[in-house]
Amino acid sequence: MDRREIAALLAYIGRLDPRTIRTDQGEARDQLAQWHELLGDVPLATPHGWDARIAARQHIRVSPYQILPADIARPWESYRRDRLQRHTDPTPSVDPDDQAAWTAELVGTRRAVATGHAQPVHHRQLAGRRIDPRLEARLKEVGSCIPPEARAALAPFRPARAAREAAIAQGEPDALSVRCEWCEAAVGEPCRRRRVAPDGFARGNATRTDPHHCRRDLAAAKQARDTPQSAMA
Repeated sequence: MDRREIAALLAYIGRLDPRTIRTDQGEARDQLAQWHELLGDVPLATPHGWDARIAARQHIRVSPYQILPADIARPWESYRRDRLQRHTDPTPSVDPDDQAAWTAELVGTRRAVATGHAQPVHHRQLAGRRIDPRLEARLKEVGSCIPPEARAALAPFRPARAAREAAIAQGEPDALSVRCEWCEAAVGEPCRRRRVAPDGFARGNATRTDPHHCRRDLAAAKQARDTPQSAMA
């Protein structure tokens, strides 16, 4: 706030609490100089929620003590701190190799958010925004992010996944979409070799390329339940 804004704020406060009014010209000048020194970096109002007059009115309404500059500065610091805590730095639009410009844009964005001239930027997932329709269309067009050549090269190193993809490609139900009742493998995990020792406890933990038959039956039953009757006809 400049001196004119400080004077306007003191006039507003004087109407609500006459105790702050200084009738002596020298005292009024000293009061103005003191408040300007302490609140020179605090804005009178911002486009997004801050108003020093509201902070002053709130203090006068709930406190029996005469208002001080600190009673304006404290809410302002809380306002700045809250906005920065809700802010996530967006990726700057400048060349990332230009470190000075990159840093300057980050600092400028944070300063604009802290001073109430810009709204905090949230993570898209936390803000609950839906995926860009253009991105959804592109993902459907591409299909998988792994090229077919790379998928074929990786098949010998992940046989369980390769067998699953081959079964789905042939129209068979996805066995890994259900939990295995025999080896207790979770949804999405391959079955494991399970044998019962003489003491009655299960032994063995090696993964199987093909799922257990009971798991295939459960997947087929699930697929039958999920398939509309019209599609089956």
